Amino acid sequence: MNRVTAAFERLRTEKRAAFMPFLAAGDPSLEATEAILPALQDRGVADLVELGVPFSDPIADGPTIQASYQRALACGVSPQAILDMVHHLREGGLALPVCLMVSYSLVYRPGMEAFVASAAEAGIDGLIVPDLPADEAASLEAALSGAGLVYIPLVAPTTPPARRQKVIAHATGFIYCMAVTGITGERDNLPKHLGEYIRGVRQEAAVPACVGFGISRPEHVKAVAKVADGAIVGSAIIHRIADHADASPAEIADVVADFCADLSAPLRG
Repeated sequence: MNRVTAAFERLRTEKRAAFMPFLAAGDPSLEATEAILPALQDRGVADLVELGVPFSDPIADGPTIQASYQRALACGVSPQAILDMVHHLREGGLALPVCLMVSYSLVYRPGMEAFVASAAEAGIDGLIVPDLPADEAASLEAALSGAGLVYIPLVAPTTPPARRQKVIAHATGFIYCMAVTGITGERDNLPKHLGEYIRGVRQEAAVPACVGFGISRPEHVKAVAKVADGAIVGSAIIHRIADHADASPAEIADVVADFCADLSAPLRG
């Protein structure tokens, strides 16, 4: 069974929502990312991980994540280097589900089937491809399914109901529900109508619905967990990493694991 699917089945029996940190792979170095992932697992503070593949023209990312991608690219981080890192961690016992957030340009360039095969061999569990419309993703979905990976589409609060149903029908891992329109980034408050929006998605979906964009505090995670199957936190974590960019990989891993422990505490009772 795919690790994403298995994780949500376990969480369903535990009757709690997932906590999913987002990391920009290679920020501030691949060594730091390689230290963070096992630290999250060892501390038990993440259920899944979303790993962003740096890209020069990111889609929907706010200034914090854009800057993290630029730092990673300046260090020479490449998609293949990221896959090699994940493969090395899998060999060392990493069991956390890992999903890539990746631009379709990076999937298309080496050949879609070749990229998917490499991702599967490395131990990636699913892809989020924000710039590939769901109704143009049939070939990618087929390639992912054949390789045992899940496809994770995005929906927004402004997605029309008919369009949302079509997008949701394509999902095989979970649905990434953008909490807000616009770009990623830390926010003070969650939208007032988030619950109604997510309940509508869950009524139509056969897979879990997770919420990202603007989730940055423990109280946000607690509120999301009341209506969704998981909470995704990105910019707030990237902000902490940037604040400690000159620290050692082990020290950065401790900072991230400590912060994720605080963020996810409302889910662990």
